[in-house]
Amino acid sequence: MPENKGWKSPYLLLTITMLLWGSAFSSSKSVVAQMPHTVAALLRFGGGAVALLTAVALFGRPAAPASVRDGGRAALAGLLGVFAYNGFFFWGLSLAPSLDAGILIPVLSPVLTSAFLLVTGRDRPSGARLAGLALGLAGAVVFFFGAGGSAHGGATRLSGDLLYLLSAVCWAAYTLIGPRVLAGVDPLRATTYATCAGAVLLAAVAAPDLGETHWSGLPAGLWLNVVFLAIGPAAVANLLYYRGVGAVGPASASLMMFMVPVINTGCAMLFLGESFGGLQALGALVLLSGAVLAVTRGRGPARPRVGTAPTAGKKPSEL
Repeated sequence: MPENKGWKSPYLLLTITMLLWGSAFSSSKSVVAQMPHTVAALLRFGGGAVALLTAVALFGRPAAPASVRDGGRAALAGLLGVFAYNGFFFWGLSLAPSLDAGILIPVLSPVLTSAFLLVTGRDRPSGARLAGLALGLAGAVVFFFGAGGSAHGGATRLSGDLLYLLSAVCWAAYTLIGPRVLAGVDPLRATTYATCAGAVLLAAVAAPDLGETHWSGLPAGLWLNVVFLAIGPAAVANLLYYRGVGAVGPASASLMMFMVPVINTGCAMLFLGESFGGLQALGALVLLSGAVLAVTRGRGPARPRVGTAPTAGKKPSEL
């Protein structure tokens, strides 16, 4: 049996996930430009919920009804990873470029995940990791300072970037509870339950804005974009992310998030013409360097040994 079969598959799933998420920032920005941000978030994850429910009906294996405990965990995941994360994210898109979101969210999320594991004693501190966290914090400060400059958006852009920061906090929490969700429910159903719970909450927030949306004037291209966001980044990517986290653990899964800024930067500059100033670029570089150092401690992601037991369902402290 080929030795690399067991360890490459989860990372392939996570790579596909990052490609979908990396392209979703600029795609979401183009939708927000034509409708209220609350409605845009609802369309993305309401559509994602429908796609996942269809997948469960067509491909889901027979399973006993989820317990109240499992349902509560999945609902918590939906609250953090769908409702709160995307509420802040889409609100931020209405104020700041998607380019900023693609830097701050995927880079700060693993830093916050690493910091949480250290604070709670689930990971051992090291000089490299502590230095990386300090460097990441310094880079974030520089980035925010650059965003606040009047030449590059001023207070409005800075407000949007602060909302992206809150999104990163929510995503870090979502990453940490992922294995616990997997402990009681198969990945497809766990993703579906979480997405549906988050979509219901997003619908409640978007309700006042539905009547103010000019539905008849929306172009066909926007609807194609919405379908892509619902099926790709919202449904398929979240499912693959759950599977990836369950296989390699939250720390290694967070490491893969560093692919997203590269993909998003290319999409934002090419399709939306977005850019940031020199100070923001410097902050982004420092932040990324600190994040990589904090998460990897100077090493690459651990390669699971052949023949080891699967990690799905274990607590973050056990991964």
